[in-house]
Amino acid sequence: MSHLNRLPPLSALRAFEAVARHLSFARAAEELHVTKAAVAQQVRALEQDVGARLVERNGRGLALTESGAAGAGALAEGFAMLAKAARAMREGKGRRFLVINSTPSFAATWLVGRIGKFKARHPETDVLIDANPVDDALESGAADALIRWGAGEFAGLAATLLFKEDVFPVCAPELAAGANPLRSPEDLSRHTLLHLDWNPMHASWPTWSEWLNAANARSVDARHGVFFNNMAMTLRAAAQGQGVALTSFAIAADELAAGRLVAPFSTSVSTPFGYYFLCRRDEVHSPRIKALREFLTQEAALSAAEPA
Repeated sequence: MSHLNRLPPLSALRAFEAVARHLSFARAAEELHVTKAAVAQQVRALEQDVGARLVERNGRGLALTESGAAGAGALAEGFAMLAKAARAMREGKGRRFLVINSTPSFAATWLVGRIGKFKARHPETDVLIDANPVDDALESGAADALIRWGAGEFAGLAATLLFKEDVFPVCAPELAAGANPLRSPEDLSRHTLLHLDWNPMHASWPTWSEWLNAANARSVDARHGVFFNNMAMTLRAAAQGQGVALTSFAIAADELAAGRLVAPFSTSVSTPFGYYFLCRRDEVHSPRIKALREFLTQEAALSAAEPA
């Protein structure tokens, strides 16, 4: 194979494709669920491999160089074709999966625990949960439905609200009733705060400073603690007694119901955001999509009705 036809590492191509689409290392990192530094490193590696600069900074942010622009469009088409090819292989011999593209945290903490019930009700339908969010998963045919976090504005798609996001503290029951019991928000000064630092696009997740202000606990220092960029990791640390985390009921419902987490305070911070079920508008009345949407909305209502 000639040098010109040799493929660079797929991970580097994927990182550059995301950067080229968003013109942002931070947004590409969020989509790929890696750090901004990791994305920058992959792009630099690709630039070294192809022997040319692909992105550059200008006064407004990032811009593609001539070399970068030359390959960005074809890469986007290529990854869409790869997604279609992977789906075709999964659906070989007439087997067609119902593909749900979800955020990793929501899939791990809520969706996985319920999808088996959907399969039991619809044994004729095989389900694939893809926890690698891609913006154009519906357009490219890589997914049948999406679960996304946002304010409900999803251009061109049919959106159904599953959960609104009201944010409150949770911790292990042993920690709440331990040597330094959590009787009032001021007691948090003797505990480690677990932070979610994921910088969501087009939105703002409430910080500990905001919650402490709402709870009138201004003497607690919210600047320190342990920081995570994934909610599932944050909740795992909280359930292990490592500290107190901020979360929402959509994510913590099962842990609260099982008693692995407790909510020591009643104060919550309301947000305009939530988790939404999304599908193509021309698929709204598809029997499979309709069955999945109705099932998830029913399960969300049941979860919201469970006592914390």
